[in-house]
Amino acid sequence: QVQLVESGGGLVPAGGSLRLSCVASGRTFSNYVMGWFRQAPGKEREFVARMRLSGGFIYYAASVKGRFTISRDNAKNTVYLQMDSLNPEDTAVYYCATDTFNRYTTNWRSYDYWGQGTQVTVSS
Repeated sequence: QVQLVESGGGLVPAGGSLRLSCVASGRTFSNYVMGWFRQAPGKEREFVARMRLSGGFIYYAASVKGRFTISRDNAKNTVYLQMDSLNPEDTAVYYCATDTFNRYTTNWRSYDYWGQGTQVTVSS
């Protein structure tokens, strides 16, 4: 079992920044893949970014590349998503998830443990 808890969401004006955190506990291994996803009202959950817990294998969705940065602090079992130059289209509930089978996929259905989500709202 893996438990994931996100935090850091909020309301920010367009052009602003937020940093999301995802603390992992339970049965975690350094080769697990950690992903960030988001879901806006009425839309399907979409991939944002992913990396391996031990580092590397970083990949971003085209819509956030150059604006968002995924990183981790292994000592704190925490994965971060630094979000800069936010725009209203980034408004969504953001989730972290782990793929314990290390499939390195962007398909949310392949991720088997999820956090509860944190709301990010970007005002225009």
